[in-house]
Amino acid sequence: MSFTRRAFCAGLAGVPLARAAWAQEEAPRLTARAATVQLAPEGYPATEVWSYDGQIPGPQIRAPQGSRLSRRLVNALEVPTTVHWHGIRIDNAMDGVAGLTQDAVPPGGRFDYAFDLPDAGTFWYHAHTNSMEQVARGLSGALIVEESTPPDVDRDEVLMLDDWLLDPETGRFAGDFESPMMRSHAGRMGNLTGINGRYDFSLTAQQNERLRLRLINSANARIFVLRLEGMTGWTVALDGMPLARPEPVTAEIVLAPAQRVDLIVDVTAEQGAPAALLSHAEDDSWQALAEVTVTGRNSRAARGAPAPLPPNPRMEVPGVTGAQVRAMRMEGGAMRGMASGRFEGQDMDFQQLVQRGQFWALAGQVGRGDAPFARYARGETARIRLANDTAFPHAMHLHGMHFRKVLANGRQGPMHDTLLIMPQDSAEIAFVADNPGKWLLHCHMLGHAASGMTNWIEVA
Repeated sequence: MSFTRRAFCAGLAGVPLARAAWAQEEAPRLTARAATVQLAPEGYPATEVWSYDGQIPGPQIRAPQGSRLSRRLVNALEVPTTVHWHGIRIDNAMDGVAGLTQDAVPPGGRFDYAFDLPDAGTFWYHAHTNSMEQVARGLSGALIVEESTPPDVDRDEVLMLDDWLLDPETGRFAGDFESPMMRSHAGRMGNLTGINGRYDFSLTAQQNERLRLRLINSANARIFVLRLEGMTGWTVALDGMPLARPEPVTAEIVLAPAQRVDLIVDVTAEQGAPAALLSHAEDDSWQALAEVTVTGRNSRAARGAPAPLPPNPRMEVPGVTGAQVRAMRMEGGAMRGMASGRFEGQDMDFQQLVQRGQFWALAGQVGRGDAPFARYARGETARIRLANDTAFPHAMHLHGMHFRKVLANGRQGPMHDTLLIMPQDSAEIAFVADNPGKWLLHCHMLGHAASGMTNWIEVA
């Protein structure tokens, strides 16, 4: 099956309350409920989705850095759910992981989330109960924490990239969310891609207009490979964390599931000339994921490189050289892993695991387990070597803290909360374990996480 928009269009179409004990007054509501939206092109059936407040994506939440955000999750679905606030260095009790940091909110129940926003940047929120299905059905939205001094741009645009696997005849979500094929291979891939819930997303801009584009990959498993056309750009932040210096966009932008990139772009195309955010398709073509219609010329002349965004607090990772290195090996999956017929360090019979839909392991552990991968003293510098011994890429996400990739000669890469590791490759990450609690470390190809590629650490 081809997973391009072109191919899709050619073929188209009395419950107990779970709430925080400290909550004193009602926060603004965020309601998880079913809704019907037009994901496919007009003329094809609409799709019944799971949504926040009836929208795909959910309501865009904006708040200033240093403020306190509160939302009351109201669960109007027929299944339990929670909300994870992805990328926020958050209080552990507010992290939204069912079974680890809170109980799942039952149908008809509610839960009050309230937490400080220490970092400015581009973040997002999504379901963290049966995430593979709930996120695929639509439970995600953007969370933007604004700097006190914003950059010199004409507009700030949030673009949530996603894909949907739809039945062209009915408009319903296609495929089995328990599919062993999807879970043991690259994950659940859609046959229609889009931005902000639209397959035909577009922008209007003027030549020389300067835009801040906040790109969020909210897809279940798709890695987006992107290119700018008719625009000159700079990367100014990754996963919500500002770069020390803006980096010119001179090559393709690779955005793994859950990753974010902030671009500042100047529209260079003249009126009538093509301008777009292009996405690489499986047939090796480049397709417009977001078309930009250029209407006239901005009164301002072309500008030079943008200034860096203001840094967030606690961005340094000291003591990396002397930190203990712990190995976390990724195993399993189809092709290479399942042929071996075993997981290192796993006592359970391999075939029994496969029959239970558990195809992956982290550090010899299948699923979250009762014991953490590691325990760290608060303030300790942690260093983990992630080794991908599988035939598929994995987007490894750490909750509660950001990390830096350890490079050659003791250098450190930019801060991330999600890192893409390709097959038969490895990477070392380092972070200061300064946020107490139990924190997940898992693959954000959500079918992989649901099928065993989930572990956790504890900071005491």
